[in-house]
Amino acid sequence: MKNTALTHIHEQLGAKMVPFAGYNMPVSYEGVKVEHETVRNGVGVFDVSHMGEFLITGPKALELIQKISSNDATKLEDGKAQYCYFPNEEGGIVDDLIIYKIKDEEYLLVVNASNIDKDWAWIEKHNTMGAEMKNISDDYSLLAIQGPKAIEAMQSLTSEDLSAIKFYNFKVSDFAGIEHVIISATGYTGSGGFEIYCKNSEVEQIWNKVFEAGKDYGIKPIGLAARDTLRLEMGFCLYGNDIDETTSPLEAGLGWITKFTKDFINSDNLKKEKEEGVKNKLIGFELIDRGVPRQGYEIADKDGNIIGRVTSGTMAPSLNKSIGLGYVTVENSAPESEIFIQIRNKPIAAKVVKTPFYKG
Repeated sequence: MKNTALTHIHEQLGAKMVPFAGYNMPVSYEGVKVEHETVRNGVGVFDVSHMGEFLITGPKALELIQKISSNDATKLEDGKAQYCYFPNEEGGIVDDLIIYKIKDEEYLLVVNASNIDKDWAWIEKHNTMGAEMKNISDDYSLLAIQGPKAIEAMQSLTSEDLSAIKFYNFKVSDFAGIEHVIISATGYTGSGGFEIYCKNSEVEQIWNKVFEAGKDYGIKPIGLAARDTLRLEMGFCLYGNDIDETTSPLEAGLGWITKFTKDFINSDNLKKEKEEGVKNKLIGFELIDRGVPRQGYEIADKDGNIIGRVTSGTMAPSLNKSIGLGYVTVENSAPESEIFIQIRNKPIAAKVVKTPFYKG
């Protein structure tokens, strides 16, 4: 089990620690509901240093990225980030990730913790053009400072005007007394804020100064459990739940980051799938009757026919209702469609709704 550079701090704070993607990670401190509300209404900090970071550099960097990623990285300017996925050769997804353009011929790829080794091998396999690759995952830490008060609470720590950094843009600047930190206006919560990339040797200083600066704003450490409820309220996909090697990116609603203006791995088959139309669709739903949907539960129509399965589900703290994501047949995917979630062999009434669930 790997530790992050801050594991000892989480343990001192009394966090409940669990194994996650090969790391010893804090799942909660005070409880999911409190932590969830802290991020929705104030400011909270996640240690997400388990995420993977790869540097792709050199004159062939863009060529490699264009081949392996679904989005069009030629649209990236220095200081901009882009959400995309790696398609596999069978119509599924190797991983979803964010690409940061540091400058010409220098890109940072941030991948899911559980897929670091798999993604690295996948990129290496397709690097026939000789781009330079460096796996810096074990040397870097990542803090997500999230919530509507994040800008105000953190402004004293940097000379950069945080309010001027637009969504999916980033600056390499000073932060909490450390030079050359990536301050990125990205996150997985839907409540605004930043992600801070720094070296492992710098993260403890940054963590301490962040909590000092945020003291008057009610800042709290937040665990992975609240990260999951927050992302689910936004309808964001989680790799391993809602998307994986067997799910179609088009069925998962990722057509908006699938750019057929270029050739990439499996692009011809995905283009064909788009033209012919998908058979299933990832939908958001909310329960009408009582119950909590969980991954793997079957979804039925009103006649009891199985039409799909739940991929993620929870009781949403901000909404006080049970919500979920799942794949259903296209015929049953329209908003307001009546569906039934099979909970303990009992059909529980639900309806299809547009995401995000949380409109904030």
